[in-house]
Amino acid sequence: MKYDKDHRSAISFPLGGIGTGCIGLAGSGHLVDWEIANHPNKCSTNRYSHFAIKAEADGTLLDARILNGDLPPPYMGNTTPAEVKFGGHRGFGYGAASNLLPGLPHFRDVEFDGTFPVATLEFSEPGFPGKVKLTAFNPLIPLNSFDSSLPSALFEFTVRNDSARTVTYTLAGSLSSMLGPSRSEWKRNGEFPHLEQTATSVPADSADYGELTLAAGGGDSSSGQSCWYRGAWVDDLNTFWNDFTHPGEFAERNYRDASRFTNGHATSPVNGDTGTLALRFEVAPGESRSVVFALAWYYPNRRNDWNPGDREYPGWRNWYATQFDGAAQVADYLLENYSRLKAETFRFRDALFDSTLPPEVLDAVSANLSTLKSPTCMRLENGEFYAFEGCQSMAGSCEGSCTHVWNYAYALPYLFPDLERSMRELDFTYNFQPEGGLGFRLQLPVGRPPTPFRPCVDGQMGGVLKTFREWKISGDTEWLRRWYPGVKRSIEYAWSPRNYDRWDPDQSGVLTGRQHHTLDVELFGVNSWLTGFYLAALKAGALMADAVGETADAELFRTIFERGRKRIENELFNGEYYSQKVDLTDRSILEAYDEDTARFYWNDETGEIKYQIGDGCLIDQVLAQWHADLIGLGDIFEPERVVSALRAIHRHNFKPSLRNYANFWRVFGLNDEAGTVICTWPRRERPAIPVPYATETMHGFEYQAACHLILRGFVEEGLEMVRAVRDRYDGHKRNPWNEIECGSNYARSMASYALLAAFSGFRSDLPDGTVRFAPLPFPGNEFRCFWSTGPAWGVYRRSAERDELEVLSGTLRLRRFELDRADRVISAALDGKAIGWKPEKGAIRFNTEIEIAPGAPLVIKSKA
Repeated sequence: MKYDKDHRSAISFPLGGIGTGCIGLAGSGHLVDWEIANHPNKCSTNRYSHFAIKAEADGTLLDARILNGDLPPPYMGNTTPAEVKFGGHRGFGYGAASNLLPGLPHFRDVEFDGTFPVATLEFSEPGFPGKVKLTAFNPLIPLNSFDSSLPSALFEFTVRNDSARTVTYTLAGSLSSMLGPSRSEWKRNGEFPHLEQTATSVPADSADYGELTLAAGGGDSSSGQSCWYRGAWVDDLNTFWNDFTHPGEFAERNYRDASRFTNGHATSPVNGDTGTLALRFEVAPGESRSVVFALAWYYPNRRNDWNPGDREYPGWRNWYATQFDGAAQVADYLLENYSRLKAETFRFRDALFDSTLPPEVLDAVSANLSTLKSPTCMRLENGEFYAFEGCQSMAGSCEGSCTHVWNYAYALPYLFPDLERSMRELDFTYNFQPEGGLGFRLQLPVGRPPTPFRPCVDGQMGGVLKTFREWKISGDTEWLRRWYPGVKRSIEYAWSPRNYDRWDPDQSGVLTGRQHHTLDVELFGVNSWLTGFYLAALKAGALMADAVGETADAELFRTIFERGRKRIENELFNGEYYSQKVDLTDRSILEAYDEDTARFYWNDETGEIKYQIGDGCLIDQVLAQWHADLIGLGDIFEPERVVSALRAIHRHNFKPSLRNYANFWRVFGLNDEAGTVICTWPRRERPAIPVPYATETMHGFEYQAACHLILRGFVEEGLEMVRAVRDRYDGHKRNPWNEIECGSNYARSMASYALLAAFSGFRSDLPDGTVRFAPLPFPGNEFRCFWSTGPAWGVYRRSAERDELEVLSGTLRLRRFELDRADRVISAALDGKAIGWKPEKGAIRFNTEIEIAPGAPLVIKSKA
């Protein structure tokens, strides 16, 4: 998606691996948000780090410029914590941020095109003899979690000489050390020149230890400076520009004596040097050449500095530090494998974007994948995936791979199922409390006792659904057999006598007790939202019990499910939507627990229980059915009532304009922006103090409701809600690659990934050897969409009489293929060769298992 000059000021495009942190590429080309040292670091810069280019001919400098565009206003000076914390004469009142080099010559025109995981910037300037294109990315390759978890950013510069004579270009990358006292060295040894920076004041096992390496490939020759000039005031920048604008290569400068610096305004090794690495290459008229820079970082040691507890827990190593010995090795790996990493990343990018899906859908799906590359996520020492909910400015927001938030996030299980499975394994291994409940925030380091806070219904029962999903994606029943005891324990806790919140002590199939949930308080009494999770878990649990031979469990779970489903339909549907059944005036409901509960939840002024839904229209009232639809679980609620509830959500909760809407909570949409709010009371029976966040527009909730509408055939209504979110993230008002909720880079927004399944009808049931496609009606008689599941990923295409399943990576073994037009199939071929099949209801079954590999698509033809 292209962003013009008026829609770039908020852009920070994250470049980094899964669990490694990232660096932001601003819409102007500046390097911002240096979040690589094991914590968020919003609005930060790394002093003079930048790229620059100069052009020479016949030994004469033609032009030299910093490779970025105009710094966006305001120009009064930064007021961000990263600036202010240093004190001194900087920040507000001192002008535009000088470390971003806005005062040096740069490019007048920049075009920014973001198709995550790839950003492309095109620089042009009337006075510069050439056009420069920057292609920036970090590898993102479905099912390849190794190459998608590299602590790095890649920058490929392509220079086209549009002049009439041969031009010699020098492309220079300058890197400031952010390591404190450190050593900076330019090295020409080996295939790729390096600029390496290493912390020197702390041991290599310290949590503060770090390394940076800038390496480069291509060019006719290389040069560099280990250190910029150490002097006072702005001597360092002044001298760099003198050196850069002199024809020819850089002369090396290396301060072997780390004590040589002056006081006052000096450039000091105590703060770390800036160094430069440059490539020089000649380009003939009308020709183009490309060079590549790899920026790698290495902060190997992690500790729990956000919730250390009352004792000193040991730290651990980042997963990437168990695979590489340092930043230099990471950089070399990237450049040695650059062609493959680029090709595979671009293959994914192209498969995703070369689609007939609506542009707002592709935008929502792709943009939120960026969360996986943000400081929200980490990989533990053995490679397991762990995450916060999002990011604060300088720390993670809400620890623990929070189960009720990550319920919504559908990208990871389909793109990197090994990482998603590791979350289930960590939960079932370490998160069970002594009473049998499942803590919803995993404590670090691994092995630390679980949090004593009460379990949450949606997180605990959602874990059952996610285990079912992971089994269906992987087809690995032995994996399910290993973890089934955790599934059973999670479900049975609902009626366990040790459940102090007494969710369903009588196995009634509905939850009547105290129910903690993702809106951070508890509901009392029966409601479709949380009981829906319980019912879905019972249904999924029965199917998993069948698969592992636990027939008694399966029978019990089904019995409770049927009992609860009938009661939900009889008691909660009000003719339009599902509401909560609770007497808000009955204080004894609270007193049944303890006096602290009564004091917290009772509103003395109105004589009501606080923080409830009552007769409200909740955005998540049929959330469990959304999950069930996506994972092939079948009906939880009556289908006609699901449709009615979803249409009520669109009718009452979607606001075409928020200008005259009263929002008491966090403001994620305002003025004439549109959005879908958490809860409304169309019958005007609103509790005095209702469920928290009721008036907010939280994007993960918005996406799931929109997606569910689309799944049920209400495409325009769903798209209207999706557009409302993405229109807010237009590059001017907000960053398109950073959706916010409880902090930035928020995980719940990855609910948007499910839009792929909504439009394509894709389902994965690999234990049965089955995949399914049932695309929604599409214009132009053609449909194309990306898909991914456990062993393979690729593209699905449909035309009037043809369905094609192409694998681009991996191998997919199938016994059945479900289609919405299976009754019209007339032939099937694999790699152009006919294969045997027989019809089934809604599917065709192959005579023998087939294996779909890259270059050998499955093609099914149907009669008109």
